[in-house]
Amino acid sequence: MGILNMNIEHDENIENEEEKNKVEAEAEIEEFVPEDGEGAVETAEHKLKKLREELKQCQSEKQDYLAMSQRLKADYLNLRREVETNRAETIKFANESLLHQLIELADIFELAFANPKTWEAVDENWRRGVEYIYTKLLGIFKQYGLEEISALGEAFNPLKHHALELVETTDLLTVNRVIKVVQKGYSLHHKIIRPAQVKIGSAANQ
Repeated sequence: MGILNMNIEHDENIENEEEKNKVEAEAEIEEFVPEDGEGAVETAEHKLKKLREELKQCQSEKQDYLAMSQRLKADYLNLRREVETNRAETIKFANESLLHQLIELADIFELAFANPKTWEAVDENWRRGVEYIYTKLLGIFKQYGLEEISALGEAFNPLKHHALELVETTDLLTVNRVIKVVQKGYSLHHKIIRPAQVKIGSAANQ
């Protein structure tokens, strides 16, 4: 009887152990697979598809970032060029106010030279000294990009010439052309800073 009871107890222990293992296995399965099914094991094909989609998205984002970087670089270069251009323009015209005053000084010299007989009657040494100063002044004009506007004989151009008077003429070749320059005009780096004061030929009434 003792041996029989021992065997029965042993069999019961085995059955209890198997039942215990079964319960634990089912618990692990329930823990691994959620009730809603979203955490189910994915197939290799599904995983590959998902990875491809993620890679495609990454490549798209990469292109967006690259395009953004290129736009920012282009904007920076454009801004830098604009700043450099503005700086160069500022430097070019920084002396405009001073040159205006020097132009007025040149007007005084030219007024003195206007009457050749009177000018030649002045002491030669003094006259040569003044002419030398005037020549140096013209050199400064050239150095800073200041140029005299061509006028005499030119077709009237309201951008370069300021008409003081219309003078009747029978010479058709001088009609609407500059026949006399009263005051010289100047441009600074091709920008008109003072138009020439001129008289314009006008067809005479027949």
